[in-house]
Formats: sequence, structure tokens, C-alpha cells
Amino acid sequence: MKTGTKILLAVTGILLIILGVMCITRPGATLLSTAWLIGVFTLASGISEMIFTFQTQAFLPNSGTRALSALLDIFFGCFFLFNILGTAVSLPVVFTIWVMIEGIVIAVQSFDYKQVGFPYWWALLCLGICGAILGFFGLRNLDVAAGALSAIIGLGIIANGLAYILAVVGINRFEKQVDNKSKNIDVQ
Repeated sequence: MKTGTKILLAVTGILLIILGVMCITRPGATLLSTAWLIGVFTLASGISEMIFTFQTQAFLPNSGTRALSALLDIFFGCFFLFNILGTAVSLPVVFTIWVMIEGIVIAVQSFDYKQVGFPYWWALLCLGICGAILGFFGLRNLDVAAGALSAIIGLGIIANGLAYILAVVGINRFEKQVDNKSKNIDVQ
């Protein structure tokens, strides 16, 4: 691989790590950016679904429901984009409610795993209860929930940045191994 390409990968990794740290240290900006991205992605999804509907309505039944879904995506995408602050404020609420409900569902499903003989059903029960409790406490303190959501986003971005840097290290090691093997073949 060319040296310039490896440098770009390393720079990308470093920039992602910096961005991840910024997400963790600036939760308000992270939530606003996330709200904007949700609006853009929802709007783009609606537009592409509408185009797909028009192109396939002749041979796919139920194109009316697909068109309605596309219109709703377009509506909500515009709503999110024109109400970024409201969307950003609602993200921690939606996030904590999702964590709480998902925790309850996992806890209830753990008994199904117990019935089929899964030996670690109790771990699912404990994790589900923990998720439900954390979601409940997040609803009671939305500032903490907003920080947690920003931290999760930031940590994910940092992990991606580290992966880019590790990829460069791996590429360098692979290239050295290939060079050593080709030198051994040339000597023989």
C-alpha cells in the first residue's frame, strides 16, 4: 500500500479520536449534530423511498402504503430539520425510554431461556433489570442521560478512530512479512 494512503488512514483515525473526545466533552453540540443528522437521513430516506415507489408502482402491489410511508419520512425529516433544538432535547428522553423498555423485554424473555434450559438465563434477567433501572434513572435525570448518549456516540467514534490506526499498523506488519518472504524466495 502506498505510504500516502497509510498516512491518510492514520490521519483519519486521529481526527476520529479527536471528534470522539469532542462528542464526550460537548454533549449539547453532539445532540444538536445528531438531531440534524436524523433529520437529513430521514428526509433522504423518504425521498429515495418515494422515487422507488414511483419506479415500481406498475409491478409492485401496495405502492400506496409505500408512498404514505415515504411521505411520512419526508414530513418527519423536514420536521426534524426545522426543529433541531426540539429533536435534540427529545433524544435523551427517547434514548432512556428505549433502554428501559428493552431492559424489561430482556428480563421477561430470560424466563423463556430458562424454560429451554439455557444455563445463563439469570445473566439475561440481571442485565435486563439493570437496563430497566438505568433507563428509569435516566428519565429522572435527563442531563445525565444526554451526557451518556453523547459519551456512547463519542466512544463509538473513538473506537472507529483506533481501528483505523490499528489497520495501518496491521498493514505495515503484513507488508513486512510479504517483503521478508519475497527476500527468502530470492535467496533460494
